[in-house]
Amino acid sequence: MTGISRRAFTMGAAMSLAAPAIVRAAGDKPLRIGVLADMNGPYSNLSGVSAVTAVRLAVEDFHKEQPNIPVEVVQADFQLKPDIGLAVARNWFDTGDVHAIADIPMSALALGITELARDRNRVGLFTGTATEDLTGKFCGPDHVHWTYDSYGMASTVANAIMDKKRDTWFFIAADYAMGASVVRDASQIIEKRGGKVLGVVRHPFPGSGDFSSYLLQAQQSGAKVICFANAGDDLVNCIKQANEFNITGNGAILTAMLMDVPQVHSMGLKDAQGIYYANGFYWDRDDATRAFTQRLLPFVKDLRPAQNIAGAYSASLHYLRAAAAVGPEVARKNGAAVVAKMKELPVTEPLFGPARIAPNGRLMNRMYLCHVRKPAESKGPWDYVTIAGVVPPEQAFRPLSEGACKLAG
Repeated sequence: MTGISRRAFTMGAAMSLAAPAIVRAAGDKPLRIGVLADMNGPYSNLSGVSAVTAVRLAVEDFHKEQPNIPVEVVQADFQLKPDIGLAVARNWFDTGDVHAIADIPMSALALGITELARDRNRVGLFTGTATEDLTGKFCGPDHVHWTYDSYGMASTVANAIMDKKRDTWFFIAADYAMGASVVRDASQIIEKRGGKVLGVVRHPFPGSGDFSSYLLQAQQSGAKVICFANAGDDLVNCIKQANEFNITGNGAILTAMLMDVPQVHSMGLKDAQGIYYANGFYWDRDDATRAFTQRLLPFVKDLRPAQNIAGAYSASLHYLRAAAAVGPEVARKNGAAVVAKMKELPVTEPLFGPARIAPNGRLMNRMYLCHVRKPAESKGPWDYVTIAGVVPPEQAFRPLSEGACKLAG
């Protein structure tokens, strides 16, 4: 375990869900879902305790349907280091008897886990991962991609902003797989519609906290749109500094590809107002999303859930239902059989359903164009967003015919 913290391998958060309600025959083995999360780093508000709790809630709901199938949840903090994450995943699959891994808020790590899942015949539930390559050239029979991806975010935001006749863009991107995927996918859409990308600058991840040089390059480009292809604390700092330096004083607008309500809360409406971003989930959209939020709140210190969190709940519940359909004994041995059943069964839970999983593993859910309100428009804490548009999944996500997935037929 050289170079790998003891904490990263801790499964003692190996929490047995609703244990008193589980009825086990002698010798029954549980299905195990591992939550590979950022517990304390820049993505912790998009992952962390909220993601673990969401998976626990999914297990709780599953046990109401299947009280005799035992399920356990384990967790690990991979500290946003792919080598640690891969070591944890390998340990879980090889010696921890973990059958599926959820969350995984880092594209480079997710791409590595696709190989592990295929080799070990286990399941990847990618609910916190951006890269569209998971259902493109790296698609496979042992994983699914929930909630959003780089193409879905890019198409939702870029098409909406291009409709507003803002056709010159400048990207400030995190220098890793997610940032590259978002810039690639958005640039294709912008250029296809006759727009131009005037420049791209990439900052290290995690950022140093000083983004002034990148912001000034964006301003000097004269682009009508300055688009952030980063996330978490880096995104918050970028937008705060953009306002501090009056980067939009020349008439440019700010957009973000991977923004969510926790980031709006962190920066405040004064700085975030007017920004457009895409999302697969909004906590205050309807009664079902509000009810889910209320179930989370006692565990997450008043934090409203990001799309990743809702995705962790939805994908885990659908995985468990599929595992029950093929039978727990099969599910423990054959991840590909469970994924095949996941694709066969409709997704019926209320956060993303009704929906279906495409042959390439992409959940075909709606995407929402979100517009951050002005302070005077907010009715109170966490009332930050107007849903400015709803994009059907067939328009939001890359068509199967354009992808590189061999499973697409």
